[in-house]
Parts: sequence; structure tokens; C-alpha cells
Amino acid sequence: MEIACLDLEGVLIPEIWIGFAEQTGIDALRATTRDIPDYDVLMKQRLRLLQEHQLGLPDIQKVIATMAPMEGAKDFIDWLKERFQVVILSDTFYEFSHPLMRQLDFPTLFCHRLIADDSGTIVDYKLRQQDPKRQCVKAFHSLNFRVIAAGDSYNDTTMLAEADAGILFKAPANVIAEFPQFPSVQTYTELRQEFCRASNRDLSL
Repeated sequence: MEIACLDLEGVLIPEIWIGFAEQTGIDALRATTRDIPDYDVLMKQRLRLLQEHQLGLPDIQKVIATMAPMEGAKDFIDWLKERFQVVILSDTFYEFSHPLMRQLDFPTLFCHRLIADDSGTIVDYKLRQQDPKRQCVKAFHSLNFRVIAAGDSYNDTTMLAEADAGILFKAPANVIAEFPQFPSVQTYTELRQEFCRASNRDLSL
């Protein structure tokens, strides 16, 4: 049996922090794992900026409520779910994801949690575990699943390497250049083709 593992932001939905940066005008919040490979460094920078600008979880959730999945993402997920078990492996947070996951008909999501005080100030974050995407793929392998994975950022590359087949989707040029071992595609049609190519089964588009 095969499992499809997908990143969320940049693959199925827009980058939440970029959307929030655009709404607030805080350009430094545009940084993502495409730019800063060390997730702890990235999150500490984000929390410091939120504190400096006196912004909290409700402010971010208000922006998320206006967002929608990327064009074609829902059709792609529907296609994938007919052919694979599908699990979303993301470095987002459950406190962010609900409105957007509803629009994707709630595929299974493994991600992290934010810690906020009574005023809504985000004081910390709690990772599910270190290198969680890779650890999930390892766990699926231990259950005798074959894994095909797709992502777009530095924090996806250990997942792609651990999977039986890894695919870069809409990745920036720096990630593509550093990880030439993974096929790189830009459209959902191409991504379907790569999943078909990587599968051990004869899949129809």
C-alpha cells in the first residue's frame, strides 16, 4: 500500500505568514522555511516580531479566515485521495489550520501547536517532535507503507529523502539548485504525472 505525504503551505495553501505580512506591512514576517532552513531560528524571529508589534493569535486567525487554498489544490487532493492514503505533514499549527483544512475537506494533518496566554499573545510553540516530517515517513515505512512525498521548502527535504520517491512542487530556485536529485514541477497536472510515475501501480490521470 502507498501513502502520499504532502507539505501544506506552498503546496496546497498560500504561505500563512506571507499573507499576514502583507496584511500588516511587516516585511520581515515574509520569511519562511524557503529562506531560513533552521525552523527554531525562524519561529523565534516570528515571535519576536509579533511581540514588538503587539500582535497575537487572534490577529493572525483573522487573516487566515480570509484565505483560500491555491487554485487547483482541492481538485488535486480529491484526485490523490482516490488513489492513495493521504497525509499532510506540515510545520504549521493546529491553531492556524482549521479554516483552510475545511476547504480541503479535512485530509489528515500532522502539525504543531502554539502556546498563547489569555490575552492571545503567542508566548511559545511546541513541536510534535524534531524533524517530524522525516520521522513520520520512517514510521509509515515501519508499518510497511511505501511513501511518495511532495514539498517545496528546506524543511521538506528530509521527508523527500526518506520517502521512496520525493518531488519538489513550486519550489524556489535555491531549493531546486541545492536538491537536484528530486524532480521539480510547477503545476498540479505535472504533480499528478510525477505521482503516477513514482507509484508501483498503474494509475490513471
